[in-house]
Amino acid sequence: MFDLDRWREVLQSINKNRLRSILSGFTVAFAILLFTLLFGVVTGLRNTFTDAFVDDAANSMFILVGRTSKPYKGLKSGRNVQLKNKDYDYILENHEDKVQYATKRIYKNQFNIAYKNNQDNYNIRAVNPDHQYLERTIITEGRYINQLDIDKASKVIVVGRLVKEALFGERPAVGKYVNVGDISYKVVGVFSDDGGDNEERLNYIPISTAQLLYGNNDYIDQINLGYNPNLNLDQAIAFGNRLERELKEELAIHPDDQSALFIRNMAEANKGVGMFMLALYVIVIVVGSGTLIAGIIGISNIMIFVINERTKEFGIRKALGAKPSTIIGMVLQESVLITTLAGYIGLTVGSYILESLGDSLEEYFIKDPSVSTGLVVGALFVLIISGLIAGFVPARRAARIRPIEALRAD
Repeated sequence: MFDLDRWREVLQSINKNRLRSILSGFTVAFAILLFTLLFGVVTGLRNTFTDAFVDDAANSMFILVGRTSKPYKGLKSGRNVQLKNKDYDYILENHEDKVQYATKRIYKNQFNIAYKNNQDNYNIRAVNPDHQYLERTIITEGRYINQLDIDKASKVIVVGRLVKEALFGERPAVGKYVNVGDISYKVVGVFSDDGGDNEERLNYIPISTAQLLYGNNDYIDQINLGYNPNLNLDQAIAFGNRLERELKEELAIHPDDQSALFIRNMAEANKGVGMFMLALYVIVIVVGSGTLIAGIIGISNIMIFVINERTKEFGIRKALGAKPSTIIGMVLQESVLITTLAGYIGLTVGSYILESLGDSLEEYFIKDPSVSTGLVVGALFVLIISGLIAGFVPARRAARIRPIEALRAD
């Protein structure tokens, strides 16, 4: 393989048939280029889907209610459905083994929050401690709401990064008191969120505090769950469907009423995205493989043509004692060299194009198209194997040439 004389012979053969070598190499280069671009685009689509769900845990379920559209059990349609603490407790009592995280949520919008001379209107969410994991909230200072805050209905608040900057600037916020609609709350934490600026303008308080101070009731706006990660997607979807049926019965909602209660299950979204991405990858593999096979056939044909021209040469080599394995090695080496060089060029050009595009395709839902290191290594491996396949038939034909027949060839 590292015989210098053999390498010279291989390069001389390629140089002698430059046009044919370039044309056959071009097919392989184009195949890998197309393969790289298609994989890059699919990766960009996957990045877009990933970013769309970056703000929520992958195993999230959101239970929301609205207005009934069908009469049921003597109740008229058009009734506003209201979730309560007992509905939350029902889920935990009956499905504890299927729930990893759980939180209630109450929305309080446009509260005036002030610290000394700085003030502005911000939205507040009243939640349980598990909300931190379902929203992927990142605590940068202090702590999040804990169970003791819930038990004591403490007047504590966790503020978003942008709220902290607006009210406190560079000064520490933890331990300070802010006025929230004329009620004093102690800042116990500051958080950031990958969901963007809107998420970092939010503030969190204990759910029990909101129920006590803003209504003195047990009403909640939404229930968020994190299903057990040991459940596969089908099991998680089945759990969500069962939970929807049970809650409709608990809340006296017609089973076919689609507007009164809705469960947004991330398992359904993840399954849909997974099937869509799998279909795209299959298409890419089929298209890329078809083009690559065409390139392999092209190289194989070129090698056969070259061998026909070198019939006498191979006959002389065998007459002088060259082993069949030597001739096979020479032909395979030439085939692998053409395939690998052409493929590497296609891979390099494709990667450069993807890098140049960057985020310019975001308007087409393609974010940061790229190819992974694993794909590059795998592509190079495929190229080497492809070169061996392309050269195998011509190499075997060359090794079977009889010296006497080769010397008689024109």
